[in-house]
Amino acid sequence: MVHVLLLVVCAVAIYLSCEWFVNAIEWLGVRMKVGGVAVGTILAAAGTALPESVVTLMAVLFGSEKNGNDIAVGAAMGGPLVVGTLAYAVTGAMLFLRFRKKRAMALAAAGPGEPAPGGHDLRIDEGIDTHRLARDQVWFLSIFVFKVALGLVAFAIKPWLGLLFLAAYGVYFYREMTSEGEDASADDLEPLKLRPKAATPGTWFVVAQTVGSLAVIFAASQVFVKQLEWAGPALGLPAVVVALLLSPIATELPEIMNAIIWVRQGKANLALANISGSMMIQATVPSAIGIGFTSWKFDTPLMLAGFATLASVAYLLWVMHQKSFTATKLFYAGGFYLVFAAGLVLTV
Repeated sequence: MVHVLLLVVCAVAIYLSCEWFVNAIEWLGVRMKVGGVAVGTILAAAGTALPESVVTLMAVLFGSEKNGNDIAVGAAMGGPLVVGTLAYAVTGAMLFLRFRKKRAMALAAAGPGEPAPGGHDLRIDEGIDTHRLARDQVWFLSIFVFKVALGLVAFAIKPWLGLLFLAAYGVYFYREMTSEGEDASADDLEPLKLRPKAATPGTWFVVAQTVGSLAVIFAASQVFVKQLEWAGPALGLPAVVVALLLSPIATELPEIMNAIIWVRQGKANLALANISGSMMIQATVPSAIGIGFTSWKFDTPLMLAGFATLASVAYLLWVMHQKSFTATKLFYAGGFYLVFAAGLVLTV
């Protein structure tokens, strides 16, 4: 009972902290004068992807030779899997609910004989920049294919190739921070929660709220993971199932919560930018640590995770290429996680 209560408390704490984090990170983007989308792809993604990178680093530094390596590689593969499937699915579900609400309001406001409002095309309803999103997914796919391929081979200089992943993220970071586009604006921002009466909060208050909310998110995520580690044996699940199926959901909960909050606020572009930016970090930084400090050899469960992630991203790219990027089709990305889960249970 205590474990279940802790799971609920941590989930609530993560959601509330994410509301404070989202609020602060948007103000931080304004203070730093970065592009509006870079608030999601860089600033928010760097914060929400922190747990996976720390888990990977701590595992290789302080874990046992075998278990530490397994945890590190599992975190590096499980994170992109959850974000590339479940986070997109949750965003699609939230967009669909938002569209239904807007449609119901439009129908109620429409007079007799007036045509019903249109469908659920994200590019029309929410102004989604599918070109930029597709470009990020191509970047991710190229890096991730190389990352999975390295898990199938062994050679002397492989650990040094981890530096290439850090370099790849450096290029992505520079491109996002210097790309053309409108800077983040304070016009439609809610007041900073630490300074609700200030029209323009001071930089130190913005930084304090950002760091403080991140600290709570990180701590609650770690406790959440610990409770899932208890739940695995209690439910009779093998350790690999917990490591690849359950734990990544906990560490990726901030990205999912951010998506829910931003879609609720009508900022779907930021929600999707946060997801694609987080995927870029997870494809590079934890991978660089894992490749540099472990054998980086994949077994069947890790290969399943890799294939499910690649299939989901390839599916989303195909949908965008067909110009049919809708809330429902975004929701379908979660199906690749279910296929992975079924395959994992059957193989362990």
